[in-house]
Amino acid sequence: MDSLPRLTSVLTLLFSGLWHLGLTATNYNCDDPLASLLSPMAFSSSSDLTGTHSPAQLNWRVGTGGWSPADSNAQQWLQMDLGNRVEITAVATQGRYGSSDWVTSYSLMFSDTGRNWKQYKQEDSIWTFAGNMNADSVVHHKLLHSVRARFVRFVPLEWNPSGKIGMRVEVYGCSYKSDVADFDGRSSLLYRFNQKLMSTLKDVISLKFKSMQGDGVLFHGEGQRGDHITLELQKGRLALHLNLGDSKARLSSSLPSATLGSLLDDQHWHSVLIERVGKQVNFTVDKHTQHFRTKGETDALDIDYELSFGGIPVPGKPGTFLKKNFHGCIENLYYNGVNIIDLAKRRKHQIYTVGNVTFSCSEPQIVPITFVNSSGSYLLLPGTPQIDGLSVSFQFRTWNKDGLLLSTELSEGSGTLLLSLEGGILRLVIQKMTERVAEILTGSNLNDGLWHSVSINARRNRITLTLDDEAAPPAPDSTWVQIYSGNSYYFGGCPDNLTDSQCLNPIKAFQGCMRLIFIDNQPKDLISVQQGSLGNFSDLHIDLCSIKDRCLPNYCEHGGSCSQSWTTFYCNCSDTSYTGATCHNSIYEQSCEVYRHQGNTAGFFYIDSDGSGPLGPLQVYCNITEDKIWTSVQHNNTELTRVRGANPEKPYAMALDYGGSMEQLEAVIDGSEHCEQEVAYHCRRSRLLNTPDGTPFTWWIGRSNERHPYWGGSPPGVQQCECGLDESCLDIQHFCNCDADKDEWTNDTGFLSFKDHLPVTQIVITDTDRSNSEAAWRIGPLRCYGDRRFWNAVSFYTEASYLHFPTFHAEFSADISFFFKTTALSGVFLENLGIKDFIRLEISSPSEITFAIDVGNGPVELVVQSPSLLNDNQWHYVRAERNLKETSLQVDNLPRSTRETSEEGHFRLQLNSQLFVGGTSSRQKGFLGCIRSLHLNGQKMDLEERAKVTSGVRPGCPGHCSSYGSICHNGGKCVEKHNGYLCDCTNSPYEGPFCKKEVSAVFEAGTSVTYMFQEPYPVTKNISLSSSAIYTDSAPSKENIALSFVTTQAPSLLLFINSSSQDFVVVLLCKNGSLQVRYHLNKEETHVFTIDADNFANRRMHHLKINREGRELTIQMDQQLRLSYNFSPEVEFRVIRSLTLGKVTENLGLDSEVAKANAMGFAGCMSSVQYNHIAPLKAALRHATVAPVTVHGTLTESSCGFMVDSDVNAVTTVHSSSDPFGKTDEREPLTNAVRSDSAVIGGVIAVVIFIIFCIIGIMTRFLYQHKQSHRTSQMKEKEYPENLDSSFRNEIDLQNTVSECKREYFI
Repeated sequence: MDSLPRLTSVLTLLFSGLWHLGLTATNYNCDDPLASLLSPMAFSSSSDLTGTHSPAQLNWRVGTGGWSPADSNAQQWLQMDLGNRVEITAVATQGRYGSSDWVTSYSLMFSDTGRNWKQYKQEDSIWTFAGNMNADSVVHHKLLHSVRARFVRFVPLEWNPSGKIGMRVEVYGCSYKSDVADFDGRSSLLYRFNQKLMSTLKDVISLKFKSMQGDGVLFHGEGQRGDHITLELQKGRLALHLNLGDSKARLSSSLPSATLGSLLDDQHWHSVLIERVGKQVNFTVDKHTQHFRTKGETDALDIDYELSFGGIPVPGKPGTFLKKNFHGCIENLYYNGVNIIDLAKRRKHQIYTVGNVTFSCSEPQIVPITFVNSSGSYLLLPGTPQIDGLSVSFQFRTWNKDGLLLSTELSEGSGTLLLSLEGGILRLVIQKMTERVAEILTGSNLNDGLWHSVSINARRNRITLTLDDEAAPPAPDSTWVQIYSGNSYYFGGCPDNLTDSQCLNPIKAFQGCMRLIFIDNQPKDLISVQQGSLGNFSDLHIDLCSIKDRCLPNYCEHGGSCSQSWTTFYCNCSDTSYTGATCHNSIYEQSCEVYRHQGNTAGFFYIDSDGSGPLGPLQVYCNITEDKIWTSVQHNNTELTRVRGANPEKPYAMALDYGGSMEQLEAVIDGSEHCEQEVAYHCRRSRLLNTPDGTPFTWWIGRSNERHPYWGGSPPGVQQCECGLDESCLDIQHFCNCDADKDEWTNDTGFLSFKDHLPVTQIVITDTDRSNSEAAWRIGPLRCYGDRRFWNAVSFYTEASYLHFPTFHAEFSADISFFFKTTALSGVFLENLGIKDFIRLEISSPSEITFAIDVGNGPVELVVQSPSLLNDNQWHYVRAERNLKETSLQVDNLPRSTRETSEEGHFRLQLNSQLFVGGTSSRQKGFLGCIRSLHLNGQKMDLEERAKVTSGVRPGCPGHCSSYGSICHNGGKCVEKHNGYLCDCTNSPYEGPFCKKEVSAVFEAGTSVTYMFQEPYPVTKNISLSSSAIYTDSAPSKENIALSFVTTQAPSLLLFINSSSQDFVVVLLCKNGSLQVRYHLNKEETHVFTIDADNFANRRMHHLKINREGRELTIQMDQQLRLSYNFSPEVEFRVIRSLTLGKVTENLGLDSEVAKANAMGFAGCMSSVQYNHIAPLKAALRHATVAPVTVHGTLTESSCGFMVDSDVNAVTTVHSSSDPFGKTDEREPLTNAVRSDSAVIGGVIAVVIFIIFCIIGIMTRFLYQHKQSHRTSQMKEKEYPENLDSSFRNEIDLQNTVSECKREYFI
């Protein structure tokens, strides 16, 4: 590429910078008074007390001393003609001299032509200026944004209630000069380059435009390689097409690179700025900017020959354009510092004009009107009555789906004509009384905010409805309709004092704009309506269209789609993962800790680490255990991966994808106390870190895209592996096992746990290219525990204490959430002040929480009243939110208090002081108690860190179990921690994070579990058996026995409790499936309690509870009370020696009935076994090596739920994993996937030999069974199956084994 275009590019950018500097300079000292030298004729008004134009300059004391209208009402205004367009920067007002007439508030309007006014806005709302408090003082207001206009209008809103409207005014600013070009829709300007090709790496294009047309090309340029840049109006919005070198992207078929703006066809000036550096583009329309990266193969924009402004001429066809041309005015058009319009005005050779381009802006004298009120707005215009036929036309624009457009009573009894919008469809109806004579429907989605033209014509019994120049199909039953025009046409609505025959409105009134109203082919002068000389009206804005696009900018957050009506906007939050009026609130929790706190167990969850912040949700696995809550984030490659053929010149690299952005992962890590990733490197003649001093052969990339040459188990900055720190490497000269460079397989495995470097995003390996060199690596998931947010708490112990944080910035959306507990009567949780705005949350009484906020429109206060006291020293949850739609307050699970936000007025929350937590800036009404887990707009406030350096405040807050202890079930004990609590399930037969997970096992026919009674075994401590083997020396005063079981075997022995004197308690199933509880209290006396409500050997889960308080016994079966019994005073209970589940293996001299049941023991599944504070089955499964428990036979842990109502042959033992991301034992040599070829061959040979031996064994067994078959057939005594499956499969015949149960209490 030659250097000339490059030089041109640099120079144009330089000129562009100078131009911007000069433009800014025009604003300096732009504060000259502009109205003081105007003649009285420059002032005009809606009416005047004197009947003539009264001068109203500031400090005017002659005559009436200013302006007062004939009547003081909301329809009055005072305006001035400044002669030319000027730049206006400030205004000032006084009352009328020597009177009690002054205005206390007003608004401003501006215009270039004295028509089609524009209201002055700040914060995207019509701005109200504070006026005067007396007649003589001057009140100045500097405009936040300067305005360029010729006409200024003051509109009084409120005035002295003891007087009338009175004003003297001044406007400040300076002259404004600009270059303007007027395009008539058939013209354009061509800017031709000095060379064939203009290639630019950077571009700056700026302009202003105004138009009444919603479509048209503002400028266009293209090159032969497919480069193009086009800016065009499309339905009142600006679309920018930009392509750099992508030959596939054509203007005619491609979507816009960016679209901005709305309602840009309002005949007001709009500014555009396009800044491009390479592929990065900033696109600004008025105050809204969109940043995007354009498509293409290069960074240069190559344009051939010329740029066209106003249209796209077709080469070789003069006057022909490719797309619709721009129709309107363009001002101050600069392309890379070149003033295009100035060149055109001076007829420079670079500019070629197509069609008629003039250099002054022609302004169409069109008067729009706005129907403000959906119930009371209307416009009455007269027509010519009794004409045979009817002709009405106008244009309208609105956001509302429904509204009356026109109602007129026809003459000669023709009926009533109604034209309305219903569901965005245009509906024309002619009806007489209740009879519908004709109906025409046309159009759709006409509430899109665009101008639509409507025409109704009725001639010679035929009605025609035309919408946007397209005639609707005629009504099929209207051929005979005869219509005579009426004398009154009501547009937009009906007055309240009319009958239905005069004006009928079956739906709500129209809210929107109209213009170009013709009746009987005659235009109606709406200014005459404003002056009272034509028709009538109510609640109208005449000479302006005050439509507002409430979806620009889009205040629906997190990708929510915006829709609107005339008065408000709506957010559709579908598929966003967020909810609320503005899609502000995440539907997911912020951490696994919160899910656990809600009672969830392990599983996959989405977490949203910053709540309502910009980060989206991330899927993780929450491994919720009894002592830790692990958050695991999986990536795309967690298996052992084999590597060969890598060297420093051709390294092996693998990037890891965690299914989320780095910002999401960093939020998970930063919010955790500890994070780790296990890394494993298996090697054979493949060096890892090349220790002690060499250049690493393998490294990994972390979160900051930096190389890290240390391995798992080693701290950062130390080029070592775990064995190097332990001094246990294979070769003590090296700090990694693999660095010994052995021919045998070895590995280096350990955990990376320096959070600032995690997660691992890439691994690079460079030493597997030598002879017999091979490696395999595995990087585990990112795993974190410890929530630094949820349990972050502080205690305020003096009323004057507080924590302060930086200002809370939340202009449009603010959400505050926290937990608190207190015993105080009142106190302020949080306060942040601005100049006028403020936000405050407090407990205002023991049962009330108050949220107060002011965004400049006056304070809004929400109160939630609790039916119970909130100062009960229990944790309570508070969430307050304010957005552009509503303000809300939620306390615990009480009904939410909500108030809609005003659509007009101030809406930005502007705070500037420090944020006070636990107190106020005045140090009064301070909070006494604890605040925890404070989040502002999803961001955690680190209360504990701030409390460490603040007097009167302590980090942390004890007492979590007092609020959350009930989450521990089944006898689990809540144990307090600094950062939360945990459930200690030591004395519960259940386990898991909430002691809700049953511990169950499968018993075979001969299985026996015996627990020797001692002090409770503490599972949380490593105490030896001998130290805990202390027998109790007294009989228990009460017994609580619970167990659940599933079986099909009857009779069966479930439970046997043996006392030191050989007395016992036994629970068994009789042959008929009834359940029997036997208390053998001495040699002569046995108490037998039988529950025969069901056959309990029916392969269903049954739950048994036996409670004895002193001598009172109760038995529950399947949650129903089955027995109550009182033992006699003579009965003596003995000390308990042991408890047995299943078969009793000791010879204890059992009576015959128990002995018969014990012959089979128990075959089935048993769970949740408890005797007082002892869980014998849990001890046998979890702590068999240290607990005083003995197991004989086969005891297999399993879930009883799998055996209920199932095919017993299909029952298999289910083992749960603590983590779904399976791990292999990387500390052993490689698995089959990475073994050497010789190992694979050896494995195949071993398998073949094993199969041969199996065949020989099967044949031998078959011959032996055949030999013994005749003996088996002669056996009269049936053998019992030795395994669980066969015992479930067969109904067992015990006629010769166990007799009927006798001497029973039948229940």
